[in-house]
Amino acid sequence: MPTRDLYTDGPGDSPWQVPASGAARFTWEYDEGRDRLLALYQKGKDKQWDGQRRIDWELEVDPYDPLGTPEEAMSLYGTPHWAKLTDRDKGELSRHYASWQFSQFLHGEQGAMVCAARIVESAPDLDAKFYSATQTMDEARHAEIYSRFLHEKIGMLYPIDDNLRSLLGDTLRDSRWDMPYLGMQVLIEGLALAAFGMIRDTTDKPLPQQILAYVMQDEARHVAFGRMALRDYYRQLTDAELREREEFVIEGCYLMRDRLRGVEVLENFGIPRAEAERISEDCEFLRLFRKLLFSRIVPCVKDIGLWGPRLRRAYADMGVLEMGDAGLDLLMARDEEIAERLDAERFAAEERERVAEVEEAIESGAAEA
Repeated sequence: MPTRDLYTDGPGDSPWQVPASGAARFTWEYDEGRDRLLALYQKGKDKQWDGQRRIDWELEVDPYDPLGTPEEAMSLYGTPHWAKLTDRDKGELSRHYASWQFSQFLHGEQGAMVCAARIVESAPDLDAKFYSATQTMDEARHAEIYSRFLHEKIGMLYPIDDNLRSLLGDTLRDSRWDMPYLGMQVLIEGLALAAFGMIRDTTDKPLPQQILAYVMQDEARHVAFGRMALRDYYRQLTDAELREREEFVIEGCYLMRDRLRGVEVLENFGIPRAEAERISEDCEFLRLFRKLLFSRIVPCVKDIGLWGPRLRRAYADMGVLEMGDAGLDLLMARDEEIAERLDAERFAAEERERVAEVEEAIESGAAEA
């Protein structure tokens, strides 16, 4: 079935055309590079994988309970609307929420793929171009995987969120070569990592857990790349240039804070937008969820050298300033370990099954003899 037929609402003009600006940069220095970035590039090559093979697509998914989301986590829970829902309605609501979340992941991954390609084009250093080329492939794989999950397991897609669309457009229209790094690697990827992690760590459903764990293993490298490249570059900027970047981060963070509310889901259940926004704002679970989404962004912004007074005030206003001291390296290391452990557990289970099959065949042959 064509994707357009699976959208809950018209996705808008396709293709969405964002006017590009800025210069394509070539370098003729092929024999030097930063050791840390070249090591990350090597790791990016070594860690390539096939989403068709590494993920067990044979696992069943109940489209009306795809993530095992508890009722208390849905924004309608505890409102007068909840009491009117039948069990079937609640299952449909769960399906819509999962579709909405994974649709935004899908659209964000396509944006990340385009931004990574732009970094290949515009970055002045060859080591950054090399790594961005591997990231472009990573993001293509992620978009492929999320698309397959939505098409085959949920059967429904949501259009791109207006705030995500706005930030993507601002990131791509900016002519400064470092802005795709800042907008995508730090803000959009940082928020996505936090959202992926919260679902990965709470779902009891094997297929989405696999998808998120393996995607996060790649994303840990991407954020490390952005941190390295921007930290080096921002040491060279003037105070005025740093303030410009901080203003971009502030505006982007407010957009991201308002992104993951799921107001569109409530509208599809007949709730007027103004009421849907109030319900989403008042939901204690969503309020905590939105705050935790900044657990990857704030320490990264601080690490790359954007930590002026206005930015700190904005984070204090959002209630996330204290996250600047979080151990980002430990979080990234854990992301890689979880994916590797999941692989080890899956392959060990498969090996046990093969051994059991062989033993059964031997016993069957002995009995016949």
